[in-house]
Amino acid sequence: MGINLTNFLSSKSKSKRMMEFQDLDHIDGLSISTVSANLYNNMRDDLVMFYFRDGANHASLYTQSKIISENIKWNLNQKVKKIFSLIVNTRNANCFTGKQGYKSLEKIAELTSQKLTEKQKEDEDQPKKIKSKEIIFGCTGTIGETFPEEKISSKLQELIDKIKYTQNKYVWMKAALGIMTTDTQPKMAMEECTIGNSKIKIFGVAKGSGMIQPNMATTLAYIFTDADISNDILKKLLKKNISNTFNAISCDGDTSTNDMVSIFSTGKSKHPKVQSINDEKINDFDIALNKVLLNLAKRVVADGEGASKFVTINVEGCKNENDAKKIAFSIANSPLVKTAISGEDPNWGRVVMAIGKAGIQVNYEKLSIKFGNLSVVHNGKINSNYDESEVSEYMMSDSIDINIDISCGSKSFKVYTMDLTKKYIEINGDYRS
Repeated sequence: MGINLTNFLSSKSKSKRMMEFQDLDHIDGLSISTVSANLYNNMRDDLVMFYFRDGANHASLYTQSKIISENIKWNLNQKVKKIFSLIVNTRNANCFTGKQGYKSLEKIAELTSQKLTEKQKEDEDQPKKIKSKEIIFGCTGTIGETFPEEKISSKLQELIDKIKYTQNKYVWMKAALGIMTTDTQPKMAMEECTIGNSKIKIFGVAKGSGMIQPNMATTLAYIFTDADISNDILKKLLKKNISNTFNAISCDGDTSTNDMVSIFSTGKSKHPKVQSINDEKINDFDIALNKVLLNLAKRVVADGEGASKFVTINVEGCKNENDAKKIAFSIANSPLVKTAISGEDPNWGRVVMAIGKAGIQVNYEKLSIKFGNLSVVHNGKINSNYDESEVSEYMMSDSIDINIDISCGSKSFKVYTMDLTKKYIEINGDYRS
């Protein structure tokens, strides 16, 4: 069968509202293939290739962890205008693998470039010679294990033989399932927009479930568009739109060594040239890109390891956005807050605690807290109409909103997180078993 259905079918999460998948179809200039390299010692898909037959403009944001994987080192060293292939493997993070891990990527990139050059000769009227530096990698899985160079290399020809020049929902689903690790749900999103009068597609896939805490990027996420946008503008758009999407989520407060968010532009849609990030022609694209990134980011949180509740922390009334962000993440990452939510306990005192430890000066006499639309604290005191039975009933919902008003300014920030359950401990206690 090949498709990774094990996690998908065994999901214990109650957060099924994110299970509705959009009908991603074809993007010109992109091809996709998936195979099993037996990285999990079974037949699930675990190796995915995205192939750009004419190359693609690109931009990436990577983890800010001081320990990074060998594939990120490789990607950062490839200073090329266009990328011809992205290869993603699961099960192995290729981190703390040293020279062996990096050399393996060199060999795989060289072999891939040779095989894709042959593919060009077979399929193209004007074939291109693809270089190893025009191949980049995404790796995800366990840290410190020998990188499986031979298993991956032995499957490259099959991966190329299975290239699909026309995509449909099934092909995208296979790709999204193929990059999963502890995820229980594939993550896909799409938007359509315009540049000038031309219709533009923006599609995305992501993986992520644990080791999720924002720090430039917080998972593996890959965005594809048929727009024709330069590398420089793509990078600026990605930086701009990462702050309130992938840098506004947290599952467990841990930042991966492998975090990577990339965007690829095939240039197949004919539209007026985009001169800069301030070009008005790109406004619609900018909004649509943010929607795709936010959709994927929310899917990562909704599928957080062991999650039973999707939690939104909205902090407003701050002097600046950074203060609001610190307070929101202090609440989102508090084990006491997260376990109270898991137990459906309206213990608002834990929220007060998390606000206080954020290190931001707060006049608690102006502080207000709501669970959903239910006022709990108003002007630093418990609301005179507070009814704990009402809030307890609200805590049984699959989606929980905690709204904080500091009342000392006009800036706000919103963070998306999850509860902390016994299942999280089981998943991570058995991760390598």
